[in-house]
Amino acid sequence: MCRNIRPLSNFEPPATDDEVQAAALQYVRKISGTTKPSLANREAFDRAVAEVAAASTRLLDALVTTAPPKDREIEAAKARQRAALRYGT
Repeated sequence: MCRNIRPLSNFEPPATDDEVQAAALQYVRKISGTTKPSLANREAFDRAVAEVAAASTRLLDALVTTAPPKDREIEAAKARQRAALRYGT
């Protein structure tokens, strides 16, 4: 998985539209191999981002879990701790 795309399911509060849009943009950038499409490809690129975001929102809305919702601050602290161990900072 692309490191910039973070899990968005089972958080309280739920993922925002901006978070879903950012994840969709990162996904489309990754599979297209470009961060900024040419003018000729801009419409297809933007349409793909919108479609991935819509599919992601439907998926997140449909997922069911019995696990308690995760706290964003706690998950961020865990990520910082993993990074410190990985990079020795």
